[in-house]
Parts: sequence; structure tokens; C-alpha cells
Amino acid sequence: MQLSTKYFGDIDYDINKVITFPSGLPGFPDSRRFILMAESEPPDLFYWMQCVDDGDVVFTLMDVYRVMSDYDPVVDPDEVAELGDLSDSPLEIYNIVVVPEDPKEMRVNLKAPVVINSITGLAKQVILENANYPLRYMIIKEMEKAKS
Repeated sequence: MQLSTKYFGDIDYDINKVITFPSGLPGFPDSRRFILMAESEPPDLFYWMQCVDDGDVVFTLMDVYRVMSDYDPVVDPDEVAELGDLSDSPLEIYNIVVVPEDPKEMRVNLKAPVVINSITGLAKQVILENANYPLRYMIIKEMEKAKS
């Protein structure tokens, strides 16, 4: 399939790799179908989640585990029930990133990750039960602190 996007121009994608958010995303209820894109194989730290329903809608995602090995999201099973049988399904977890003009101000939403059932292709952004994860985690500043 081909899709015309605001940021990536015309792209080809495999319809079998579309991820579906049955309930949409908070603030984007009509944006339900997405593809994950990476700049390289294997993917780096960042991904783009491009909406196939609206070429103007794209989110930057981060594999937080690559920089925060202690990230341990606790998800209520009822929150992800709509993703299908989870007994044998590996879940993928990504976090939405806001990248402002000054990259040092980049922030990651640790409180509400995107959870994807890689078998069913169904996904949901969930609110974690962990009270200690913020909505706006200043990832670059924290990484710099950890280096010093």
C-alpha cells in the first residue's frame, strides 16, 4: 500500500504490519491504524508511529528500555484485555516522545506507554498503576546526570 505523509512524503507499507488501536489514542480518537517505522535495521532508540488513516498524524516513540533498564511498567490486565489473548503473546512497549526545538528539552511520557500485542497487531496507550512514573520525563537531562 502507499501512503502520502506530511513528514516522510509518499511511503510504501505492508498492510499486514498495520497496528490497530481499537479505541484510538487519547486526543486522536479517529486515528486508529498505524505503522511503526525505524530509520535503520535493527532499529535505533527512536521509532515513528505513522497513522495510515491520516498522513498528517505521526508520533515519535522511544524504546525506553534501551536507556532505562529499570523501567518496570505495571499494567492492569483489564487495561489491555482488548489486545487479545496475552498468554502467549509478547507485548511491545514504547513511550511517546515530545521533541521540541531544543533537543535537550526532549521529554518522554513514562506514565502512559503504548502497548502492542505483536501477534494480534492490536495496541493501546495505557495509564500505568506505577505512581512514580511522570508524564514528562526529561530524558536527555536525566541521561546527562547519569553520566556525571
